[in-house]
Amino acid sequence: MTGPLRLWSLPWALLYLRHEVLALPGRTLALAFALFLLLFPLFSQDPYWLRVLTLTAIFALYAASWDLLSGYTGQVSLGHAFFFGISGYASAILGRELGLPPGLTIPLGALLATLAGVLVGLPSLRVRGPYLSLVTLAFPIIALGLIFLFPRFTGGELGLSGLPRLGGSRLEEYYLVVLLFLASILVLWKLSGSRVGLLFHAIREDEMAVRMVGVNTVRLKLLAFAVSAFFAGLAGGLHAHYLRVAGPDSLSLFNSIQPVIWTVFGGIATIYGPVAGTFLLFPLLEVLRLAEELRTLAFALLVLLVMRFLPQGVVRGVLDRLEEECPRCKIRNAFTRKRCRACGVELHLGRPKEVAR
Repeated sequence: MTGPLRLWSLPWALLYLRHEVLALPGRTLALAFALFLLLFPLFSQDPYWLRVLTLTAIFALYAASWDLLSGYTGQVSLGHAFFFGISGYASAILGRELGLPPGLTIPLGALLATLAGVLVGLPSLRVRGPYLSLVTLAFPIIALGLIFLFPRFTGGELGLSGLPRLGGSRLEEYYLVVLLFLASILVLWKLSGSRVGLLFHAIREDEMAVRMVGVNTVRLKLLAFAVSAFFAGLAGGLHAHYLRVAGPDSLSLFNSIQPVIWTVFGGIATIYGPVAGTFLLFPLLEVLRLAEELRTLAFALLVLLVMRFLPQGVVRGVLDRLEEECPRCKIRNAFTRKRCRACGVELHLGRPKEVAR
């Protein structure tokens, strides 16, 4: 593999698939999940289920954006709906006033949310913990006050309706949202595993220690707020144009709490945990509409049971049973392996054992 083109050659792709994806049960499940989303319309194009999966993908992206900020850096945001909502409103107003298509207004709304993320992140330089959470909670409340203050411009309590659709059909919208969702999750996952992601982790564990080794934690925390707000804004713009309305509900407290529930349920500080949590809980709530009177009770009991028996979330609980970390090189292996696939150390022992040479 001497040239860059070799990286994309078929043999290289097959080797990567065999040794890096199929070698781990967690990555195999992630690949199967992505294929399920891409191939689902081949088996069913029921408008109801296309709508459920499309909305779930949007909210899963929203939850993953919260996880990058609060799960990785520990900057717990209780007002994440601020980024989600103002991006939807910005996209709607830009489309109405300037006649721009959603393909332009949604990225512009996400960029506005990014600037808002930097603005909201500024208090994190002064306050921490529950005080920062309360500060973030104030921003969507302020935004709601402004929306009700200028009803002719924002639509007031009814919001702005009749927004342009994302695509010409529900199927086209489904694929647009799913492809954006998969690409965004891949970016967030790569970022979380990069040097920047490790520094986010370090800030959450001990910010003072990170400062003492010369790392600019201020810049990193603002970066976390900006990136998180961008993807939350992207989800907000997609949501507004998919439902064709930008309303006050997008800025509600409930909309700020939802990503917290989905992330904790799936597994915090993982990126794929919030995705799994959203794809498990959101469709479940739709199914429970058949028993509306038991819906909330069943949902609450399920969350309590998972938190009781899988306190680190569903994904981590399952992966801990399917994979094992090598005690020497920290590479994860399938539970069926007897030796580490990277360094060859014998697994299933209390202490690492060198391979006989």
